[in-house]
Amino acid sequence: MGSTLVPSRRTAKASVRLTSRERDRLIIDAQGHASGGAVSPHEMTDFDSHLLKEGNHFRLYEKLGAHVIERDGVKGTKFAVWAPNAERVSVIGDFNGWNKDASLLLPRWDGTGIWEGFVPAVGHGQVYKYAIRTRQGWELEKSDPVGFHSEIPPKSASIIWDMAYAWHDGAWMSARRERNAHNKPFSVYEVHPGSWMRVPEGGGRAFTYTELADKLTAYVKKMGYTHVELMPVMAHPFQGSWGYQTVGYFAPASFFGSPQELMYLIDRMHQEDIGVILDWVPSHFPNDGHGLWQFDGTALYEHEDMRKGFHPDWKSSIFNYGRVEVKSYLISSAMFWLDKYHADGLRVDGVASMLYLDYSRQEGEWIPNCFGGRENLEAIHFIEQLNEAVYGAHPDVQMIAEESTAWTKVSKPVADGGLGFGMKWNMGWMHDTLVYFSKDPVYRKYHHNQLTFGLLYAFTENFMLSLSHDEVVHGKGSLLRKMPGDDWQKFANLRLLFGYMFGQPGKKLHFMGGEIAQWDEWDYQKSLDWHLLEWAPHQGVQRWMQDLNAMYRREPALYEDDFSHHGFEWIDCGDWQGSSLFFVRKTADRSQDVMVVCNFTPVMREAYRVGVPHAGLWREILNSDGKEYWGGGIGNAGRVHSDPVPAHGREHSLLLRLPPLGVIFFKREC
Repeated sequence: MGSTLVPSRRTAKASVRLTSRERDRLIIDAQGHASGGAVSPHEMTDFDSHLLKEGNHFRLYEKLGAHVIERDGVKGTKFAVWAPNAERVSVIGDFNGWNKDASLLLPRWDGTGIWEGFVPAVGHGQVYKYAIRTRQGWELEKSDPVGFHSEIPPKSASIIWDMAYAWHDGAWMSARRERNAHNKPFSVYEVHPGSWMRVPEGGGRAFTYTELADKLTAYVKKMGYTHVELMPVMAHPFQGSWGYQTVGYFAPASFFGSPQELMYLIDRMHQEDIGVILDWVPSHFPNDGHGLWQFDGTALYEHEDMRKGFHPDWKSSIFNYGRVEVKSYLISSAMFWLDKYHADGLRVDGVASMLYLDYSRQEGEWIPNCFGGRENLEAIHFIEQLNEAVYGAHPDVQMIAEESTAWTKVSKPVADGGLGFGMKWNMGWMHDTLVYFSKDPVYRKYHHNQLTFGLLYAFTENFMLSLSHDEVVHGKGSLLRKMPGDDWQKFANLRLLFGYMFGQPGKKLHFMGGEIAQWDEWDYQKSLDWHLLEWAPHQGVQRWMQDLNAMYRREPALYEDDFSHHGFEWIDCGDWQGSSLFFVRKTADRSQDVMVVCNFTPVMREAYRVGVPHAGLWREILNSDGKEYWGGGIGNAGRVHSDPVPAHGREHSLLLRLPPLGVIFFKREC
């Protein structure tokens, strides 16, 4: 059945000089608020066009895409898409028999390259694509770059969708700024929604967002994590990409359900005081025919030159960050997940690949910048603009960079010469720590610097310590399998690794499965091996992680001053022959200091003297060798009195028993 198309209203030209009052009115219109009832929130205004041409329109999702509206008393859907080099654009869908001639869009007169139109009697739930005729005569069928929902792959049409949802997370949102602050606990459980747990029936299908809302929320709360980080839930055609080959930058992955079902998952998390970080990928996009690649027959979103526009690692396209419309598109995507889905932050993937023009490229395979350097100046400006825009609108969220190089000031404000992120993954700590732990303890003394080197730069950035999914895939083995020795030593080493991590300065993140001591490498196509919890060693690791989270949230010394040397003090970092470390995490008034004692050998140490910053009674608040964790129960009877015996440059010391491959946390009782 054909559809009648009604052209959009045209507003007056914006070339006239505006008064401040008129400019303010246009800003309000452009952000989707009513202005005397004259302008629909989804109609493009002159000011929208102006912002887009500047690269400063950060809520394009309100204007582009498909929006159900009423125009002149007629209900229907208003469509708008950016395709400046197209010869013709129409909407095709189940409502017009996929007829390319039935619902033509008209180009706007303002030079933005936007095609738009209104199709009556079309609404929520109907599927559509854009039929684009290029100047070369090609006929393309593209999903909506700003579509809110999509068909389940391998189908690829967009779906007109009403985004209304009644949120119940007001208490969380009002307190979020404090919960996400740098001086608060931040323990993140990284989750792949499709493989955390699967339904046994039906071939072991993945949970829906709604099913995850019940089970995952309860589990995370039980385990004591403060936040969940969801690996990319943006629409992607191939599940084997784990979501990192994003096609729909405004649509959730339909494998797991509808937009409202994802909102419900986040809402439920918030109701249980759990923050939600979304993994977001502005570094590249796949070359699927229905996606952004060659969208209007030209390199619209990407660079035309392969030396800048093709990513050799991921065999995908790289965004053209120097194009103002592309910047607006990506920043609008970031805003969308924060505005509409109440996300508490974004973990930005692949930042290093954005910063360097020669990333993963050989000589002659890249183009220097205008100064002859390797820095991607356009990407740097985009990142700065992104972070300033996000924090300007949402000062209570966190922007977290996955950045693996020594680029300076990644997590410092743009005004101070930084990139503007709130935090940065500490990839150096992750690498050095796992290399050390993989060594047989007999050789660890020769690698002692891999534990201590990180403290030389620990406070140059706002670091998050991460043991992510990247460390348990592609033949690297699970965390448990990385550990040397027999089964007892493997489990003891894993508990030691987690305890050492929680003692170190920096926020925490680790990938699902580590907390149950998964034997097998992660497989996105199957559930975690929850049956392992039938055995005591796995139960012990899970309980250890639960108790670590509880202690971490309870002790201000372990989180209050993560990003400053004022919160950390070595007692002794030089016992390389004994493979031991001793340090203190400090509070500002020193009244709640926590001392961390680590023995990285399988040898119990009797009568080991350790200097302490304060005289008095020191209580064991957590010991990884506790029998409840499948340890040997070696410790210090729960508490130790200091002696007036100098050690490690302190006037007082403790005489301790150090469990093999163990970590003990002590706190002074005032």
